[in-house]
Amino acid sequence: MEALPSLEKGGGAGNGAVTAPPGEQEERRPVLVAGGRSLAASRLRGCLRANLLVLLTVAGVVAGVAVGLGVRQVPGGLSPAQVLYFSFPGELLLRLLKMIILPLVVCSLVAGAASLDPSALGRLGGWAMLFFLLTTLLASAIGVVLAFLIQPGEGVPSPELLWGEDAVPQAKDVVDSFLDLIRNIFPSNLVSAAFRSYATSYKLVPETKNITDELGIIRENVTELKVIPVGKEVEGMNILGLVVFAIVFGIALRKLGAEGENLIKFFNSFNEATMVLVSWIMWYAPLGIMFLVAGKIVEMEDVVILFTSLGKYICCCFVGHAIHGLIVLPAIYFLFTRRNPYRFLWGIFTPLATAFGTSSSSATLPLMMKCVEENNGVSKHISRFILPIGATVNMDGAALFQCVAAVFIAQLNNRPLNFIQVITILITATASSVGAAGIPAGGVLTLAIILEAVGLPTKDISLILAVDWLVDRTCTVLNVEGDAFGAGLLQVYTEKTMGKAEAEELMEIKTDGLEAGKGASVEEGSPLIKRDGPALSEGVNSCEKESVM
Repeated sequence: MEALPSLEKGGGAGNGAVTAPPGEQEERRPVLVAGGRSLAASRLRGCLRANLLVLLTVAGVVAGVAVGLGVRQVPGGLSPAQVLYFSFPGELLLRLLKMIILPLVVCSLVAGAASLDPSALGRLGGWAMLFFLLTTLLASAIGVVLAFLIQPGEGVPSPELLWGEDAVPQAKDVVDSFLDLIRNIFPSNLVSAAFRSYATSYKLVPETKNITDELGIIRENVTELKVIPVGKEVEGMNILGLVVFAIVFGIALRKLGAEGENLIKFFNSFNEATMVLVSWIMWYAPLGIMFLVAGKIVEMEDVVILFTSLGKYICCCFVGHAIHGLIVLPAIYFLFTRRNPYRFLWGIFTPLATAFGTSSSSATLPLMMKCVEENNGVSKHISRFILPIGATVNMDGAALFQCVAAVFIAQLNNRPLNFIQVITILITATASSVGAAGIPAGGVLTLAIILEAVGLPTKDISLILAVDWLVDRTCTVLNVEGDAFGAGLLQVYTEKTMGKAEAEELMEIKTDGLEAGKGASVEEGSPLIKRDGPALSEGVNSCEKESVM
C-alpha cells in the first residue's frame, strides 16, 4: 500500500484524466511499450520460423563458398581421396534426391492424369507446352544476341591448352539424335528405363574395295573405314519414357471407371507418402548444398587461366541467365497474373539453391513440388502434372547456353554466321534442349547436335567442358525456375477459366462410393492419420506446419 502514494507523486503532472487515476496512466506507458516490443518480437520470430529453411539454405550456399575457399588455402591441397571424403555429405544429398525421383514422377503423373478430365488434361498440357516452347525460344534468342554483342570468342587460346581432346563427347548425327529421342519416348522395358536410356554410338568397320583399270584388271586393294551407327543402352534414367508412360497409364485408369479407383488411390497415397519423405530431405538440404558447393570449389584447377581466357564466355552466359531469370520470366508472370513475381521466386528459393548445388533439374524436382504447393499456392493436380513434364522438356538455361556456345565456337574459328545459320541455331537449340538429360553436363552432350547442324567443329567443345561445372549450375537454376513459373501461370489460368472452387475440386480423386463416409474437411494428404479420430487432429496440424518453410 505504500507504493501507491509514491506513484501518485510521480504522476501528479497529469492532465486530469477522468477515466483513470494519474498513477494508472504512468503504469500503462511502460506496459504499452513492452507490449509493442513483444508484438514486434513475436512477428520477427514468426517470420524467421516461416522462412527458416530458406535462410538456412542461403547460409549453406555462403558457408559452402567460404569453406571451399578456405580449404583451398591448405598447404599442399587435398588429395583426390580426401576431396571425395570432404564432399561426402553433398553426395549423400544428391543420392537422396535421385532416390526419390522415380516414385515421385511416376506416381504423381499417374495420379494427376487419372484425376483430370481428358479435356482439362489436354488444355493444361497444351498451354504448358506452349509456354515452355516460347520461353525456350526467348532464351535462345537472348543467348544469340548477347554472344554477338559481347564477342566471347575473341582472344581465346587453342582448346588443347586448357582441356584435352579426349574429353570431347562423340559427335552424333542430327537425325540419329532425334531418332534416339523418339525411341526413348517408347522404352522397350519399363524396368530398365528406370536406370538406362537408349543412345546411338558409332563404330568403324573396315571395308575392302578393289581398284581396277580400264580393262577390269584389279590393280590395288584399298581398305576404308566405314562408320556404322550402333544402338545401345547407356547409364541414366530414361525420364522422358517414364513420363509418357505414366501419363498414358493414368488416362487408361480413368477410362476404367470404378474398376480403376483402387489403383488410383494407391498411386495417390504413394505420392503423398513420397512428399512426406521429401519434406524430411528438405531439412538436410542446407548441409548437403554447403558441401556440394565447397567440394566443387576445392576441385577447381587452374582457376586463373580459365577465368582470364574464358571470362567473356562465362560472363555472357551469366548475364543471359540473369536477364531471362530475373526480368523476362518474371515479366511474363506479372503480365498474365498481375501478381508479384519476386515473391513467387522467394517461395522457391530452396529448390533454386538446390539446383545450383546439384546441377540437376531432375534431382531438384521433389523440393520444387513441395515448395510451389506450400509456399506459392499451386494446387497439387497442376504441380504434380506439370513440373515432371517441365523437368523433362523445358530447358531454358540449356538452350541459352548452347546458343552462346555455338556462336562462341564460330567466333573462335573465325567463321561468320549468316542469317540462315542463326535461325538454324535457334531452332536446333530449342528442339535439342527437349532431349537434354536433366543431369549435370546434360546440355553439353546435345551441343554437338547444334554444331553439326551449322557445320562447326565439335572438337572445340573441350573449351565448353572446361567451365561447364560453373555455367551448368546457373543453367539448372534457370531450368527449374521456368518450370515453377509455368506451374504458377497454369494455376492462375485454371482459377480464371474454371473458378477457384472448381479448380480446387480437381485436386481430389473423384470416386463414387468409397469417400461417402468421410467428412468434407478431410484433407487429401492425411487419410491414414485422420482416420484415427478427432483426438489426433491437433497433433496432425502441428506436424503439417512443421513441414512448411
